[in-house]
Amino acid sequence: MPLSEHEQRLLEEMERSLYHNDADFVATVGGRRGRPAYRSIVLGILLAVVGVGVLITGVFIQVPIVGVLGFVLMFGGVLLAIAPPRRNAAAPEDVADRPANRSGGSGSAQPGFMDKLNDRWDKRQDGHN
Repeated sequence: MPLSEHEQRLLEEMERSLYHNDADFVATVGGRRGRPAYRSIVLGILLAVVGVGVLITGVFIQVPIVGVLGFVLMFGGVLLAIAPPRRNAAAPEDVADRPANRSGGSGSAQPGFMDKLNDRWDKRQDGHN
């Protein structure tokens, strides 16, 4: 079911407010930036293919432990292929330091955003009734 024009405007305003008030959260949750880790993708695919081969071999020779090992290899390869690329070691420390450096920390920023959002909602509801 498509959103009405009013709901679309409300959603766009909420998104703008989120981008404006909590840019660190948006940057953390936002999509990957930069190029994908092709080495991990290729290695993961190769590991998954080897895992499928070992799994089939385990079923063919009727040795369950070989089949389980093949499944584990296949599963690990898929996880390696779809895992997001790791950033340099300094990035997690920078992310951990950000809330401490912000004035008021992340705990006080969230209720302010929600309060503003609730106030806007109440004003709209009073205006449309």
